[in-house]
Amino acid sequence: MGSTASDGLEAKEVAVIGAGAAGLVAARELKREGHRVVVFERGDTVGGTWVYTSEVDSGDLLGRDPSRMVVQSSLYKSLRTNLPRESMGFLDYPFTAVAGRDDRRFPSHEEVLAYLSDFALDFDLLKLIRFQTDVFHVTRVADGRWLVRSRKVLSGEEAVDASEVFDAVVVCSGHHTEPRIAEIPGVDRWPGKQIHSHNYRVPEPFEDKVVVLIGDAASGSDISRDIAPMAKEVHISSRSALIETTKRQPGSDNMWLHPTIKSAHEDGKVVFTDGSSVEADVILHCTGYQYHFSFLETNGFVTVDDNRVGPLYKHVFPPPLAPSLSFVGIPWKMLPFPMFELQCKWVAGILSEKISLPTEKEMMEDVEAFYSQIESVGYPKRYTHNMSECQFEYDDWLAMQCGCPMVESWRKGMYEAASVNRGARPETYRDEWDDHDLVLQAQECFLSL
Repeated sequence: MGSTASDGLEAKEVAVIGAGAAGLVAARELKREGHRVVVFERGDTVGGTWVYTSEVDSGDLLGRDPSRMVVQSSLYKSLRTNLPRESMGFLDYPFTAVAGRDDRRFPSHEEVLAYLSDFALDFDLLKLIRFQTDVFHVTRVADGRWLVRSRKVLSGEEAVDASEVFDAVVVCSGHHTEPRIAEIPGVDRWPGKQIHSHNYRVPEPFEDKVVVLIGDAASGSDISRDIAPMAKEVHISSRSALIETTKRQPGSDNMWLHPTIKSAHEDGKVVFTDGSSVEADVILHCTGYQYHFSFLETNGFVTVDDNRVGPLYKHVFPPPLAPSLSFVGIPWKMLPFPMFELQCKWVAGILSEKISLPTEKEMMEDVEAFYSQIESVGYPKRYTHNMSECQFEYDDWLAMQCGCPMVESWRKGMYEAASVNRGARPETYRDEWDDHDLVLQAQECFLSL
């Protein structure tokens, strides 16, 4: 006799790929619904992208060589969160300070990893996880279930392959390992060194170098300030329409902000669109990542086109394959952990048949309408999963589907306050803030859990 889910239906066998924040909360929500869960994790610990290593990709620091040894982590050693801990945590598992650990509001990556480790322990998830197990092929079989082929790799031992069939697969593999690279005319003849931020760890290799850093979003802003004390010069190239001419960065004597790069040359020069140029030693690409699911075979039902994963209904379900295949954690520019949690509650509830999806036709119509809306406002295709303008509307929609409380107003306010503060005081926003009233509201909320 098979076990039953919490609603009395037959429990489903569900494969979760990845034991980062998304995979962990997926495992918890599926477990709460009574499903039988196996989490596949290629690393030897939980945490996913929050696991720091000094190692970098072998042979190709730009990430273009498909045969390179890929390191999963993209963390740099000095990284601190750019969001306050109160807003970051899962909705029912506060990210509060722990005695003897990093108690700052904007803590280090080590503290986030410790929080996720605590989460896995407190919800008894470790027994569900197969560590050092790489999923290399997932495909649908004739009866609509999914064949998952994995490889167990232990140091000094021969790899062991396994093939198993699951009722459903939840993809939580993240999207911070496959670099996006800026296209620079003439760069193939440029004699300097190129690196993507995925392979940036510490500033020492940039000592006395002239560095051109592409991108002024979160990682670019942090890394430029990390290397400036070591580098001879740091020149930040931004594609913001507000940056028309080169200017020195306030508070720094060796950092400049430029518009986009026009070209690179054999003599070492990098030329910007305003006509200014520098003789650079390094081009550092802080240009984001590409979605990449090399293990997943869907016969063309799910594709990645200019960083649009689709078609996905509400960024989660591919209509022809729903609900047996789902993706958690695709959106970006948002509060990740609360969104992951709501997506997982939705997925788990649908697999338990407590929540209904629209028909395949209705889901496809919704996706097509969404794509038309993006096009009508001039968003490029690569911004399909950018949630900067609509994340809380999306979160509240998910909460309504799941019949659970909407994201707290203080959490929304805290996110907005951090964004404003980061723009106004990029050097000090992590240690100076003025949202104390929201902190008090958060603390009251935590006491009631």
